[in-house]
Amino acid sequence: LGVLGAFLVLLMVLSAVFADFLMPYDPIAIDPRGRLASPTWEHLLGTDHLGRDLFSRVIMGGRVALKVALICISLSLTIGLALGMLAGFGPRWLDNMLILFFDTVRSFPVVMFALAIVTLIGPSIETIILVVVVSSIPNYGRIARVQTLALKNNTFITAERCMGASVFRILRHHILPNIIGPMLILASMDVPVVVTVEAGLSFLGLGVRPPTPSWGSILNDGYVFVRNTPWPVIAGGVPLVITTLGFTFFGEALRDVFD
Repeated sequence: LGVLGAFLVLLMVLSAVFADFLMPYDPIAIDPRGRLASPTWEHLLGTDHLGRDLFSRVIMGGRVALKVALICISLSLTIGLALGMLAGFGPRWLDNMLILFFDTVRSFPVVMFALAIVTLIGPSIETIILVVVVSSIPNYGRIARVQTLALKNNTFITAERCMGASVFRILRHHILPNIIGPMLILASMDVPVVVTVEAGLSFLGLGVRPPTPSWGSILNDGYVFVRNTPWPVIAGGVPLVITTLGFTFFGEALRDVFD
């Protein structure tokens, strides 16, 4: 399963990186005469209600999804890791303040939080990134805090303190290497979560703005015309399933390796 997950992850990454070479058509080019066509050798996944090639839109939508996921996971992991280590290793008042921040952020449902942010600054890719990063930081922060607390009173940390090592040095050279494994496993398994959130917000019209392709917008268009043809729904849904399976299997394999 780990090999299968790595293959699916590699397939998604390569299709996103080389999307410009893999797309047979312009993903936003409209052809009303060929609307809602079934798959053919000319259009591998058929066309949508505006005659746009679904295969090209799925490939470009994968690039958008991977871009959002990588940016969100990187920022969430970095900020959450830093705050979690500070909460676990710092004074009690700082720990309480950061825990209160984590609990406050997690008390807001993601969709409601997204609606509030979209109302303030409007729908866009940047809005999705902001919503996902802010809502994901507590997940990484709490795990980093627990891992740091478990290492805080170990003998080698006490020895470093006795030798006069700074807090920054202890966190960087002794705490971080011992907790980064579980964090990377969590980050790997969070990629399909971020992709699904991006697709869900785009499905609701709160994410990527048309005509930019997104798996969520493809699903939305397909849902409206599902009685005419099922292919847009299939084209938008299958990549989400493949991405979820790939990164889940890959994360399970990473867990076995780190254990």
